[in-house]
Amino acid sequence: MGKSSYPQGSDGVGAGGGLWSFAARATAMLIVFLARLVTGVQANWIGTRPDPCRRVYFANHTSHGDFVLIWTVLPPALRDRTRPVSGADYWQTSALRRFIGTDVFRAVLIERNRGAVRGDPIGQMAATLDAGDSLILFPEGTRNMSDEPLLPFKSGLFRLATARPEIEMVPVWIDNISRVMPKGELLPIPILCGVTFGTPLTLSPDEEKSEFLDRARDALLALAPHYGEDNV
Repeated sequence: MGKSSYPQGSDGVGAGGGLWSFAARATAMLIVFLARLVTGVQANWIGTRPDPCRRVYFANHTSHGDFVLIWTVLPPALRDRTRPVSGADYWQTSALRRFIGTDVFRAVLIERNRGAVRGDPIGQMAATLDAGDSLILFPEGTRNMSDEPLLPFKSGLFRLATARPEIEMVPVWIDNISRVMPKGELLPIPILCGVTFGTPLTLSPDEEKSEFLDRARDALLALAPHYGEDNV
């Protein structure tokens, strides 16, 4: 087994039985169907392949539905083992959200309310990787509502790469057509989306935080359609 391969026997969606597990899996299938129907999302694997190994997929963030698009385009076997990192405050406000966040997406819930924080978020993510799952992470830390293609990255991606340097970090650009439409032509919902997976990177020995985050940000920007044209 490779050092970043999925361990045998670790938990995953469908590992248990019963009606609850069936409901979670049926809901997951419905979400995938609706996401494809509404967005027409397509995967472009240009820098890597959908290999069955543990990874951190890090992406640009403009919508609450961004992680759903990445999750949707993964092959089913990888989707079952890939968990978004998300705010606990969002997913714990109702029984329906708890079911979808915890049982369907199996989200790694991070406390954003400083008064409620217990433990180390990086430790939570590292433990998830150790258990055999992959992560979806948004290193900007919040949705980008600015005109800039990316906000500055928070330090979490570097801290996670430092904690688990053997894990591949895969840049993923989510292209929503509404982001490239001229002003005044904004669509009410995205109707065509693309998810592009770039070349994985890992932390180099002795690489400083700013150097690594700049390299990761550049790798993500390189996948953005029209980015180079805008900077000519």
